[in-house]
Amino acid sequence: MPLKLNVGLSKKVGLPDYGSLGASCNVELELDAQLLTRDGNLFQQQVRQAFAACSQAVQDELTRQAAANPARAGGSNANGTGHSNAHSGASSSPHARNGAPRNGRNRSNGRKATSAQVRAIFAIANREQVDLVRELQSRFQVDRPDDLSIGDASRFIDELQARSAGTGGD
Repeated sequence: MPLKLNVGLSKKVGLPDYGSLGASCNVELELDAQLLTRDGNLFQQQVRQAFAACSQAVQDELTRQAAANPARAGGSNANGTGHSNAHSGASSSPHARNGAPRNGRNRSNGRKATSAQVRAIFAIANREQVDLVRELQSRFQVDRPDDLSIGDASRFIDELQARSAGTGGD
């Protein structure tokens, strides 16, 4: 009997004049029920990946809504500052506070990973059973693929693909 995993995320950002923008995402997956007893780490990885996908979808939708009506949003994004509000409020890791990675790089200095890159990273990591969160934290000091720069995401995809082909990796 399959195990059903339901992951959801909602986010609302304030706008001037008491307005707001909101988006939510819910994903339901069927996993092998034995995953909980056989490989708790793999189960946790699946949960993190589903959550990160929801987080990216919510952020993309908030950005799209803000871009569709920049006058109402007060600028180019949901809060008018050039930065989105901190992640989703769900991250408790110390280097994710205030949206800043612990290495001090400001993600807004360059373009962020595209949604296609993020999807590719999730797909390859899932197929190759890569502990994505650990890999991202150790190599890039970020928790989610969407926190990568477009260049870092491209290099990471190339490395994952090379590892998949058996031509590189750990």
